Amino acid sequence: MVHRILVLAPVVFTSVSLLALPAHAQDVKLPPTMSFTAYDTGTSGFNIAVGVGKMLKDKYGTDVRVLPAGNDVARLAPLRAGRTMLAWMGTGVYFAQEGVFEFGVKEWGPQALQMTLSTIDCNGLSVGVAKDTGVKEWKDFRGKRLGQVVGSPALNQNALAIIAFAGLSKNDVKIVEFASYGAMWKGIINNDADGGFASTVTGPAKELETSPRGLVWPELPVADKEGWARVKKIGAFFTPHVTTCGAAVTNPLNLATYPYPIATTYAKQPADQVYALTKAMITGYDAYKDSAPGASGLDVKRQTKQWVIPFHPGAVKALKEAGNWTDADEKYNNDMIKRQDVLAAAWADYGKASPPSDDKEFLAGWMKARAAALKKANLPDGFEG
Repeated sequence: MVHRILVLAPVVFTSVSLLALPAHAQDVKLPPTMSFTAYDTGTSGFNIAVGVGKMLKDKYGTDVRVLPAGNDVARLAPLRAGRTMLAWMGTGVYFAQEGVFEFGVKEWGPQALQMTLSTIDCNGLSVGVAKDTGVKEWKDFRGKRLGQVVGSPALNQNALAIIAFAGLSKNDVKIVEFASYGAMWKGIINNDADGGFASTVTGPAKELETSPRGLVWPELPVADKEGWARVKKIGAFFTPHVTTCGAAVTNPLNLATYPYPIATTYAKQPADQVYALTKAMITGYDAYKDSAPGASGLDVKRQTKQWVIPFHPGAVKALKEAGNWTDADEKYNNDMIKRQDVLAAAWADYGKASPPSDDKEFLAGWMKARAAALKKANLPDGFEG
């Protein structure tokens, strides 16, 4: 079952103290200890989380433990249970909010996830391909082996969105499943797969670049409007991006991006806690901006707003104080929170309607109920029911 996929480093969890205690900086009160979850050790998301954690220790005296987890379910489970303060996520936050894919099971459903800060930097987000495959354009990837991660719809759907640029689907490639993100990239290096989704600055991509197989990033030229329309049909959150940094990026490349990593909380987390943490990341920016590739994208002036999930009210307060929030942002954010309310109500109603016990039938029934609820509320579906 999906809810059993929990890949955390062996750690003894203790309840995080959520009582705000005085810290060393004015107006910022943080607990003495906290934990984050992030992608596997060595990935850009993990490294950025570590950089932020070091700043919190140095500047505010807060001890931070970053827990590596190989898929979206594993990153969110401790956050949902209140054992961590943040999950550094990718587009899994969107799929979890919508209650689709691995989150369309009885144990999950739509999650009221909200943003604090996120990053877009010089790096791109796409499918890296082993150079020895001879792939130069996405049409060349037909028949190749595409890595997928069990329990990680973000990685999997994103990879399918990228290959859709050339009109390819999962039926045109060979899907190879791995237990975690790190395992997938080791699989590519070991010639068990030919490509996988990643940030250009992730550590495993550098490992592939320096391995005998090598690494290439086939481009997604913005001028190919039909290709980009196919990408957005599967991954509406993608935008074209000129990538200038990362493994095997010797010249600017036309790739794709979206905010990653996204420092994610739950709506239920108290606004004063989220405000303090967000403000600490804003005011402490100079201390961690050079700590890891991509960390500079957390600059408050470069935040991606009006995206596919809302900001937490505590984060909104910090953004307003930093002068980076408009009335239009406020309206959009409130509308996104209302969408989460609609999804939560639809999930509750579905649960009361004696849904099927079979997992596949349960998901199929939920997707129909979800689509109907969104249509009734005059909201876009985003997924075929």
